[in-house]
Amino acid sequence: MSEPIISVSGLRGLIGEQLTPQVAARYIAALASTLHSTPAATSSPASEPKRAIVVIGRDGRQSGAMLTQAVSATLQAHGFDVIDLGVAATPTVGVQVRKLSAAAGIQISASHNPKEYNGFKLFNVEGRVFPKIDGEKVLAAYRNSESAWVGVDDLGAQFQDHDPHTSHCAKVLKTVDAERILEKKFRVLLDSNHGAGSLLGRLLLETLGCELTLLGDSPDGLFAHPPEPLAENLVSVSERVRAARAENQGYDVVFCQDPDADRLAVIDENGLFIGEELTLALCLMQMLPHVQERDAVIVTNCATSGLAKHLAAKFNFRCMQSAVGEANVADLMISEGAVFGGEGNGGPIDPQVGYVRDSFVGMARILELLATSGKTISQLVAELPPLAMVKDKTELGTAALPMLFKKLQEQLPDAQVSLLDGLKLQWPDRWLLVRGSNTEPIVRFMAEAPTTAAAQALCDQARRLAESLSS
Repeated sequence: MSEPIISVSGLRGLIGEQLTPQVAARYIAALASTLHSTPAATSSPASEPKRAIVVIGRDGRQSGAMLTQAVSATLQAHGFDVIDLGVAATPTVGVQVRKLSAAAGIQISASHNPKEYNGFKLFNVEGRVFPKIDGEKVLAAYRNSESAWVGVDDLGAQFQDHDPHTSHCAKVLKTVDAERILEKKFRVLLDSNHGAGSLLGRLLLETLGCELTLLGDSPDGLFAHPPEPLAENLVSVSERVRAARAENQGYDVVFCQDPDADRLAVIDENGLFIGEELTLALCLMQMLPHVQERDAVIVTNCATSGLAKHLAAKFNFRCMQSAVGEANVADLMISEGAVFGGEGNGGPIDPQVGYVRDSFVGMARILELLATSGKTISQLVAELPPLAMVKDKTELGTAALPMLFKKLQEQLPDAQVSLLDGLKLQWPDRWLLVRGSNTEPIVRFMAEAPTTAAAQALCDQARRLAESLSS
């Protein structure tokens, strides 16, 4: 049996091969051994938790219920009470961790991977994805097979939270002008693709007065199309939008979520996929004009579109960049007191709701943008500068990366250099990012420029150089 893919923020693997109940128990035992488990007051009613709490949720995959049992049993055997949210979005787990003052949270999800996969995403006591320092402790405990089993008198119990969505919905609603949105009665198509997003998605959009069509509303993990919300995976959704428009029953906006609903892609009123990169940009177009703080900060990672930097400059904000990864974005947001942030994979992060990527934050803010601007999605996108992003990769061992970085800087001496995460070469209107993979011997290239051809040329130049080093 091969090892699961493990990082500082969680674990992921094929069910029955890399991820079994045995692996799950070992990993959750490692987590539990690193947590503070001081018992709560013993005067609590029998129907309420008495010990330190861990919140768990899942994204609806067929294997999720089985893994929930393994996770819950392991936590109880370490003396923790478990609050089971059932099927819930990843950001909802973060909200509930803070609401319940839990010691940690666990989302059972493999994010955008196919249904054969599942995994665990870890949250700390602040309701955010584990930062590196906490994740490294769990990783070390897992490799050492550490545990802290308790005796029969100290076993935890499991409790069910039958409505984890309302409090999350309320937090999102407080960030927008709900009355303005209600007046418009937008026609919205939401593609949850049988993931966790349909439950809160329906509640939020109907509360905002939308005339809602919901695809994949049953959160059973039986995905109708490949789960990552990319253009090639959403062809059938775009076709549906165009067909509805031809019959004069079109939609104002189409929202597409990944299985655990922390990412959001948008399709415009014409059925054109505008991409995950524009989700954050649209959110910033809505919120930046309303922020009163001077010298306010927004944060993205270094692989996110330059549109965020463009919008920040337009409204006199500082745009700061972190290394790639949600935990890194959250770290920088917290340290800088950022008013908003996110990643270009369709993951806006609003500190008013939580330091977690949140598709519901994106939906609410984009609807307010439509309501207050009186413009369509396509008109709003047309106001942004034209930028095209290209991604590529090739095989290359980690040992060759320093030489690749050196030669690229020699070939492109006019670029501004950043070594924050791999090598990023920047010019006023374009950039190239070169990063080695943490899990396989490949190097990834990402470039953004005013045209697809210009971005592709940067990737091609980097890939040819990498291939010359590997030959």
